[in-house]
Amino acid sequence: MKADAPGAVLKRERVRDFILDLVESQQPGDPIPSERALCARLGVSRPTLRAAVDELVAAGLLVREHGRGMFVAPEKITQELVSAEQTMTAPQASGAWSSRLLEFTTIPAGARVGRRLRLSPAAEIVYVARLRLVDGAPMAIEHLHIRADLVPTLSAQELETGDLYEHLREQHGVHVQEAVQAIEPTVVTKAEAELLDVPELSPALLFERLTSDTTGRPVEYVHSIYRGDRYRIVSRLTLGPSVAAPTAPLGHHPGIPPGDFAHRDTIESSTRGDIQSGA
Repeated sequence: MKADAPGAVLKRERVRDFILDLVESQQPGDPIPSERALCARLGVSRPTLRAAVDELVAAGLLVREHGRGMFVAPEKITQELVSAEQTMTAPQASGAWSSRLLEFTTIPAGARVGRRLRLSPAAEIVYVARLRLVDGAPMAIEHLHIRADLVPTLSAQELETGDLYEHLREQHGVHVQEAVQAIEPTVVTKAEAELLDVPELSPALLFERLTSDTTGRPVEYVHSIYRGDRYRIVSRLTLGPSVAAPTAPLGHHPGIPPGDFAHRDTIESSTRGDIQSGA
C-alpha cells in the first residue's frame, strides 16, 4: 500500500472543498469556471484539479459537456430513513477497528466547513485524515473537521486508538448527542484506491456526517469513503401500531414501495455497518 506524501491529502481536500463550495452556491445547470481558471485561482496543477473534478463528476455533483465545459448537476433525490419524531440506533460495525493517521493539523475552516460548523471561515478547526482498518485491512478513509476551540489538547494518540467520541467526552468535556448522516454511492479516486488497496474507480460508499453536542452546537463535520466491496449497511425496520396522524404526508421508507404499509403506521429502525469477509 502506497502512502501519500505529507500534505497531499490536505491539498486535495482543500481543492475539493473549494469546488463543492462553488457547487453549493449555484443552481443545477449553472456553469463553473474552467479547469484552467480554477488551477490559476487555487495555485494547483492540472492533474490535482482534474482528480478533484473527476471525483465530483463520478459522485454526480458535476456534469461535463464536451465543448461546453462543466456544470452543476441536477439535484439528487433525498429520503430520510426515519422521520424526526422516530428513533434510530446505530450499533457498532463488526470487526476489530483501528486507525492510521494520514494528516493532523490546525487550519482555517474555510467557507464550506465553516457553514456546517457555524464558524467564521477564518476560525480554526482541527483537520484530521485517517485510514480506518478492520482486522488490519484498510476499510475507509475519514476526513474529520473538529472545532479547534473545543479540543485544544487533542493528541495524535487519541485519533489512532480508542473511540473518538469517548475521548471527546472524557478528555475534552465535549458530550456529543446527535448526528445527521447521509450515505450515497461513489467510486474511489486513484489516490483513495492506493490507500484502500483496491482498483481505481472501484465502487464505494460516501458518508457525510454532522455531529452536535447536548446544546445543539455543531462539533464535528466528517466525510468518509468506505470500500464498497467489503462494507454494507443493514437496516432493521419494525412495523408499529397505527398512529392518529391525519396530516401525515404520504411517503415511503427505503426499500419499501409506497402503499405496502399504511402511511400512518410507525416504523422503528436500527442500522448497523457490516463487514464482508475478504476474498
